[in-house]
Amino acid sequence: MLFNSPVYIFLFLPLVLAGYFLLLRYRLVLAAKTWLVFASLFFYAYWNPVYLPLIVGSMLVNYGIGTVLGRPEPTGRRTLSKKAVLLGAVGLNLALLGYYKYADFFLVNLNAMAGSEFSLLHLALPLAISFFTFQQIAYLVDSYQGQTQEYDFLNYCLFVTFFPQLIAGPIVHHKEMMPQFERVRGKVLNYRNLATGLFIFALGLFKKVVVADTFAVWASLGFDQLSELSFLGAWTASLSYALQLYFDFSGYTDMAIGSALMFNIVLPLNFNSPYKALNIQDFWRRWHMTLSRWLRDYLYIPLGGNRRGPRRTYVNLFLTFLLGGLWHGAGWTFVAWGALHGAGTAAHKWWQDRGLRLPRWLAWLLTFNFVNFAWVFFRAKSFDDALKVLEGMFGLNGFALPEAFDDYSLSLALVFLAVAVLGRNSLELAKNFAPTWRYAAVTAVLAVWSILSLSRVSEFLYFQF
Repeated sequence: MLFNSPVYIFLFLPLVLAGYFLLLRYRLVLAAKTWLVFASLFFYAYWNPVYLPLIVGSMLVNYGIGTVLGRPEPTGRRTLSKKAVLLGAVGLNLALLGYYKYADFFLVNLNAMAGSEFSLLHLALPLAISFFTFQQIAYLVDSYQGQTQEYDFLNYCLFVTFFPQLIAGPIVHHKEMMPQFERVRGKVLNYRNLATGLFIFALGLFKKVVVADTFAVWASLGFDQLSELSFLGAWTASLSYALQLYFDFSGYTDMAIGSALMFNIVLPLNFNSPYKALNIQDFWRRWHMTLSRWLRDYLYIPLGGNRRGPRRTYVNLFLTFLLGGLWHGAGWTFVAWGALHGAGTAAHKWWQDRGLRLPRWLAWLLTFNFVNFAWVFFRAKSFDDALKVLEGMFGLNGFALPEAFDDYSLSLALVFLAVAVLGRNSLELAKNFAPTWRYAAVTAVLAVWSILSLSRVSEFLYFQF
């Protein structure tokens, strides 16, 4: 089920919200949690119920293993060490993710290199498998380290399936999520949280269906439909995709945070004006922040982080982003995108270690253009498509704007880029929110404008990752 759909906005969210707080009003806490878990599973299965057993089975296995990891090791008898159990469990999760996400990618490349003719499996990627897999791996590691102990299966199910963050994050930790469900104040409908949540949700809905889906048309035109791009056409296409992805992901994050806040749950910040970044490290501190946190804590630091000298630090940074690129999609273009960010982050670290600095305007210009060039590989379906766009961006095919683009497409892209760079983000706007008629009017205008645009509903870009 999509956040930007009439079913979610007018039926699912109001009914789940009303049922949850109605049960809590009569102090039926267990029933309220059960209601939320089953509603979240329905939310997940609405797209394709075939994969419902997959997420349920994953939760059963990981809950059992996490319970074992959270208990003291027995003394006096030989058993598998906790570390062995953890490594086996992480391997099992990654194997499941690898089977569904990378099996055909592996077979295609094996056939190409070895001349074999293995048949492809043509597996449909289960919804949210990348996110609930990473979230449960984090839970297992936290349990192993004694940071989390969860012996209540219902609570664990709620932790994994809570629908605002289920499909595309934020990737949350058990310790930052579950205590909120136990707070006394969280069990009573909070009208300020409800109003703030509606405001944030309306902002996100507007970003998605009005802004992102507008730029999606021009991005698709440049990347998928035209066989050749001029300088202005290529820059229009690349900027359109950069803005489509920005407002799509930012809009999704707002809707997730707004939906959760209506239940008195504060999700971690996941998106903080990344196009304002002055270097590539700053960009990753602002873009998909919970994924960056996960990659740092469960990949970069275990690889050795910066504890083994500068050269090893550069290698660890490169490997972390290379694998992060592969996590985003089973394709060599995603590997190239990850490699670019890995090399860029390592180069920034080298630059930083020498105390070198750039003027702020130049630092921003270099950072944004690096990110924008890298997005070309992220969006392109093949290296040929990527090279087509890059050739145009370097002016190898003339400079005029193709007739296929609207006259104002590039101008609008530059305007919204300025909004993304100079404007206040949703978090900053929400901090100043007050339940006044002025904010009510703004919320209503954004909501109505967005709802009238729902006829062209499209999926969130991060669903495919």
